[in-house]
Amino acid sequence: MFTRRILTAGLMLGMLAGPAGAQTVDPAMVEAARKEGTVVWYTGMIVNQIVRPLVEAFEAKYPGVKVQYSRAAGNDNALKIINEARARRPLADMFDGVSALNPLLDAKLVDVFRPKEAERYPASRKDPSGLWTSPNVYYYTAAYNTSLVKPEEVPQTYEALLDPKWQGKIAWTYDLTAGGPPGFMINILRSMGQEKGMEYLRAFAKQKPVTIPAAQRVVLDKVIAGEYPLAVMTLSYHSTISAAKGAPVQWLKMPPMVFTANPAGIVKNAPHPNAAKLLMEFLLTKEAQVIFAANDYMPADPEIPIKNPDLVPEIGKFAIGVITPEEARAEVPKMIAIYNELFK
Repeated sequence: MFTRRILTAGLMLGMLAGPAGAQTVDPAMVEAARKEGTVVWYTGMIVNQIVRPLVEAFEAKYPGVKVQYSRAAGNDNALKIINEARARRPLADMFDGVSALNPLLDAKLVDVFRPKEAERYPASRKDPSGLWTSPNVYYYTAAYNTSLVKPEEVPQTYEALLDPKWQGKIAWTYDLTAGGPPGFMINILRSMGQEKGMEYLRAFAKQKPVTIPAAQRVVLDKVIAGEYPLAVMTLSYHSTISAAKGAPVQWLKMPPMVFTANPAGIVKNAPHPNAAKLLMEFLLTKEAQVIFAANDYMPADPEIPIKNPDLVPEIGKFAIGVITPEEARAEVPKMIAIYNELFK
């Protein structure tokens, strides 16, 4: 499977104009990374789907630098890093995850690093202060079971979700981040305005959406299994992956969809800082971004073609509402308060 995906990535890379990387990595950084020999990466990404292909490509490109990775939810990874810092035994060098960033920023455990590769990235995919850069992005929207929902019944707008027939039949994740109910609420309040948005959220609460104590992927799997006809705040590319395998699922271009970057950063006082910076640079290269696309992740580099171009707003013709990590940090606590008032 890995070989087939790398061959696909190679073909995609060959179609791109220019060299695999826009920048040249500092030889001194490479040498320092080789002396360190290891980089420890705490990630929220799926190991078999994307982490292993990226690691194998990195280790092939930089012999002598081994990657150790540990996968968990972002907030769990943040807690591990914070506890390691308190014990004065830091293990992690690098992290990624929407829900990992803000706790680590609050704990002052994120180091400043401005990757050269990030210079060509849009502003929405990097922090101007150099605290994080995004190797991949997410688009959240509604999805439905095509066997349970007739074509004429498919809700195309948020207002359509208020139809009484959907009461108790809409699922969403328990993940109280920008990728869950708080992100849904931020999007509604921004797109509709405070007064109309709060009116909508009160009406949506009366629909009794079912909170699933699991990640977005599990919520979508329950829709595919027919446990619920609809879900909100699912990842669009998850639906396309499952539909390509024959699953009865389709994502919706419900305007506006929620866009978030997946922030990655360097841990302050990392044991292997140079190896961490080298891995970060690599994840942002066109070479690595093609691997993201070949393995059904959404690359952060907008120049990288993906298998299903309809997933990209410029080609798929759908509106998005961007929630930056900074905005999430400011707004999510407020949204959690509204969530507790309306949905619990």
